[in-house]
Amino acid sequence: MEIFLIRLLQFMLAISILVLLHEGGHFFFSKLFGVRVEKFYLFFDPWFHLFEFKPKKSDTTYGVGWLPLGGYCKISGMIDESFDTEQMKQPAQPWEFRSKPAWQRLLIMIGGVLVNFLLALFIYSMVLFYWGDSYMPVQNMTMGMKFNTEAKAIGFQDGDVPVGTDQKEFKKFDIDLFRNIADAKTVTVKRKGKLVTITLPEDMSLLKMLKSEPAFMRPIIPAEVDSVMPDMAAAKTGIRKGDRIVAFNGAPVNSWCDFDDQIGVMTDVMTATAKTTKDSLKVRTTTLVYKSKATGQLDTAKVVLSPELQLGVGKTSLMTYYKPVTTEYGFLESFPAGIKYGIGVLRGYVDDMKYVFTADGAKSLGGFGAIGSLFPPVWDWMLFWRMTAFLSIILAFMNILPIPALDGGHVLFLIYEMVTGRAPSEKFLLRAEYVGFTILILLMVVANLNDVLRWLGFMH
Repeated sequence: MEIFLIRLLQFMLAISILVLLHEGGHFFFSKLFGVRVEKFYLFFDPWFHLFEFKPKKSDTTYGVGWLPLGGYCKISGMIDESFDTEQMKQPAQPWEFRSKPAWQRLLIMIGGVLVNFLLALFIYSMVLFYWGDSYMPVQNMTMGMKFNTEAKAIGFQDGDVPVGTDQKEFKKFDIDLFRNIADAKTVTVKRKGKLVTITLPEDMSLLKMLKSEPAFMRPIIPAEVDSVMPDMAAAKTGIRKGDRIVAFNGAPVNSWCDFDDQIGVMTDVMTATAKTTKDSLKVRTTTLVYKSKATGQLDTAKVVLSPELQLGVGKTSLMTYYKPVTTEYGFLESFPAGIKYGIGVLRGYVDDMKYVFTADGAKSLGGFGAIGSLFPPVWDWMLFWRMTAFLSIILAFMNILPIPALDGGHVLFLIYEMVTGRAPSEKFLLRAEYVGFTILILLMVVANLNDVLRWLGFMH
């Protein structure tokens, strides 16, 4: 419950910042060009609101709604998600959106996207300035990687150290590494001190690599115990910090990858056969062989895992065996570095959009639950700001898509007007807004339904 609340608070804070600044972009350009803003709201307020006030001598009502799905800036004389048709029936007023030149209306519409994109670049720059860029060079991970069956069929072997592809050299073990493999023709690995080139099939898919279970590629980390949780299976067995697990559930364990794979096997068995408490206990009862750090001897023990199939140990991590590299940035240096980093994130996100239009991609869509789970389970300001910047880029990109009801839809119609000299009719714009709004609602339903199905265990 504590983890859920921490993630929820981070999600709500990030969304509040992004929505306020996004709508603030529309607000800024509206005021700059003398367009009246009737309402400025954080979150939506169907039927009622949580808070509202209107300053004296102001045309704008500010408020907080109860439905945290975004926010809005209601601009006079504009067909938007408020579907205010009565206002549009009245004669155009000089302070209305529809009375302004097309280029001013265009800037008003892209204001939110512009602010979100610039915000992301600024956050990335400040993160690099304050914390620097710390990472584990892939080529320094000398114990290599653990590969799944599909990867081994291509030609990878456990212990291989990825070096690069025919397109670029690997730097970090992150999503870009998998993205580079998906787009490459060959990949080079270091195997037993020698460089080996592996030819990749044409149907390599980033989505399949990320969704495969076990994972396509994982760093090999020795199964050494970093900590022991009191009153759980490991503590009752006598396992201590520094002990190493060498076998579990009847299978040899050379790394935490092997241990996790066996937990996966037990999870599948539990799902398929554990209909009663007795069945569950049978699945959770297994054998464990570990090497004691104190004596150097092998000990075999019978353990009963928790109902969540937890042994009750903290695992060693990459940081235990490898020293990270940190690149520091001065204040002025951080801006070009942050801009380069942010553009790279945007380029990767846009490139990954091609998977959305596949069956697996549709199943991978996530709603608010999936987004919230991306935040760390503990409050970490660096990770929080990185995640906020990432969401800001997503918000900017998604809003500029040429879908009616999004900023990009309005921009599309404005560009049409600027090119042809003729504005679409108000009747057409209203119908387009309804269509776009329906599409967005359907996408939101599908994405959040996927979250529910994953939570219920019907989808991975």
